[in-house]
Amino acid sequence: MTVHEYRLDAETPLGQIWEVIMSFLRCWYKGSWAVYCPHKRLMPAAFLPAWRLVVSLIAVFAALIVPAQTFRVAAYNVETYLDQPTESRRYIKSEAAKAKVRESILAMKPDVIALEEMGTTNALLELRTSLKGAGLDFPFSELVEGFDTNIHVAVLSRFPIVARHPHTNDAFLLDGRRFRVSRGFADVEIQVATNFTFTLLDVHLKSKRPVPEADEVDLRLEEAKVLRGVIDQHFRADPDVNMVVLGDFNDLPNSASTRAVMGRGKFRLFDTRPSERNGDDSSVRDLHQPLRNIAWTHFYAVDDTYSRIDYILLSPALKRHWLAEGTYIPTIPNWGLGSDHRPVVASFSVQTE
Repeated sequence: MTVHEYRLDAETPLGQIWEVIMSFLRCWYKGSWAVYCPHKRLMPAAFLPAWRLVVSLIAVFAALIVPAQTFRVAAYNVETYLDQPTESRRYIKSEAAKAKVRESILAMKPDVIALEEMGTTNALLELRTSLKGAGLDFPFSELVEGFDTNIHVAVLSRFPIVARHPHTNDAFLLDGRRFRVSRGFADVEIQVATNFTFTLLDVHLKSKRPVPEADEVDLRLEEAKVLRGVIDQHFRADPDVNMVVLGDFNDLPNSASTRAVMGRGKFRLFDTRPSERNGDDSSVRDLHQPLRNIAWTHFYAVDDTYSRIDYILLSPALKRHWLAEGTYIPTIPNWGLGSDHRPVVASFSVQTE
């Protein structure tokens, strides 16, 4: 659900302008420009009467400012959301598992959600219809079918999808052999408001399941390099692109494949690192230690381990709109009934026209 609110804190451009206005007003009401005003060098004293009138008008206008619009973007691997068996996956999603998936999504109330391990178009439509029946409507959708014919990446959106560039046939060479990116990438442009759009790349990199063709680590790294090439194409087209790269990367933050996606230098992506809202206070910690709040997103039954392999990464431009306090992992009772992954969500704020 989209929420409208006034944001005048110093972390936003609007808040910084407001602080300057209020500083001038304080100077005016104090009655002594030379003594009290920190901005006294900006203009000669002869201009003060006219400036006081201008500041008054600005203050009135500021009270009528256009509110900020916040929106949420989520990612969720829904673990083999099939409505019919496939050659390699014999079981369809149970009704109980579907209900838990819906519960998890409804808990976040995202405006846009990127899904991994989605089945056919019919399975996506079933999920969208069931969410609409529960009060969360996504009129716009995208499903991308890659080399893997069993599971796919998909996007549901409350906002219009104004451009679609699905990557379904990307390939790479490994040890002299040609491989295709297994699940492809969803690449869409979403219009939040008349003056704000963002690009979304939905990702599901090679799993840790061994395959006979090549080492799974090497395959995942090569897929990550292909993905980074897509990311860099967007940066070349527009260095200030608002872009989110999210989904199931199937590896840890410091792995070679995840580092390849994030990149380096000016166009390095920012890791929002969603975590549980369990009462942890990030300000109460040893600054020489890394964050220790709970951020795992996946349970791997083979090794009985919990790890963080699902991400929401942002371009430098989109990071400026990011709301840390609205970024988290929902804690759902019996979450594992729906999937072996937990969803992640991030919030953003934009000034609308």
